[in-house]
Amino acid sequence: MKIHKSYKFRLYPSSASKGHLANTFGCSRLVYNTLLREIKDKSTKSTEKQLKEIYPFLKDVDSIALQQSRINLQTAFKNLKEGRARYPNFKSRKSRQSFRTVSTNGNIKIDFTNNTLKLPKLNPIKFRDSRVFNNPIRQVTVSKDRCDKYFASILVEEILPDIKVQPLNSNNTVGLDMGVAHYLTLSDGTKISNPKFFISLQRKLKKIQKKFAKTKKDSKGREKLRLKVAAIHSKIANCRKDFLQKLSSLIIKNFDGICVEDLNMLGMLKNRRLSKSLQDLGWSEFCRMIEYKALWAGKTLLKAGRFFPSSKNCNCCNYKNSSLRLSDRVWTCPSCGQVLDRDINAAINLKKLLLNTLGTREIYASGDNVRLKPAFAGNAVVGETRILSL
Repeated sequence: MKIHKSYKFRLYPSSASKGHLANTFGCSRLVYNTLLREIKDKSTKSTEKQLKEIYPFLKDVDSIALQQSRINLQTAFKNLKEGRARYPNFKSRKSRQSFRTVSTNGNIKIDFTNNTLKLPKLNPIKFRDSRVFNNPIRQVTVSKDRCDKYFASILVEEILPDIKVQPLNSNNTVGLDMGVAHYLTLSDGTKISNPKFFISLQRKLKKIQKKFAKTKKDSKGREKLRLKVAAIHSKIANCRKDFLQKLSSLIIKNFDGICVEDLNMLGMLKNRRLSKSLQDLGWSEFCRMIEYKALWAGKTLLKAGRFFPSSKNCNCCNYKNSSLRLSDRVWTCPSCGQVLDRDINAAINLKKLLLNTLGTREIYASGDNVRLKPAFAGNAVVGETRILSL
């Protein structure tokens, strides 16, 4: 099976290369903003050739990067039409800068011996990373973040070896319940604490932002404080990403079958008391990592429907406690008398859902007993439950 895999490297360009990169960032942004303005004004759409006649300096940068700016704008309007995004905005030089170029006829070369990356119309740029790949490069996205650090995201095409899917049983499967007090609760009773990366640095960030708000616009002191604010946000993002990568890899390594919840994040963020904590968790990114890593490793991943009552159902007798509130962390089943921890009970129910979905037994979902087929493949949809990889 062919997959597209991205390798992100930190770049260390020279002063001359920084100038060339700044020109490419600016020219790509100019093409994007010009075409967007023409669409808004309903005027005649220009081509790259016409824009080069108006702005001769566009000839000094990679022409493929300019073409990709047009493609990016087309993609933005396609996402708008299909309801996945809002109306595109003009790009600003004060935000994250980036451009993308496509590999054609060996115009992009990477040397792992000297750790250099050669891009069109640019001198070789040093990078730092220990990873090596032998697959051909499809495209490269070069970016500069708010901390003035440069990165290259290299997209390659890899072929995964055929992996035989192992039969699932109660020993190699797990249900994952996500929460705020504990980031993750496993069906075996293991609880992983919430690291609270943003909240731990919130006081320091607030102190610097107060100083930043009092500085004079376009002053050197304002720029220094802007970099400090950006550095804190970057540290929070990097710590969270490192935590999620290690946690998702640990889950994939130890279990062959995984069941997670399909949470309504937009609805949950409307809760003002929990919105800050929920945004700090990164649940969507964790589920995304679990999904592609399960695909690469040949593991089975099932995403339970949003209305599956994992917390309200007793895992012993299937009694549904409709009056269960969010504040009820422990409750006693009135049917069988079992004392249930809310999170562990939900994780066990998710594990049972996985085993029952892949078998022929009946499961208790959304208040009704439904019989599911014994085998699925690809992205089969089963009521409210999706099998993402098998």
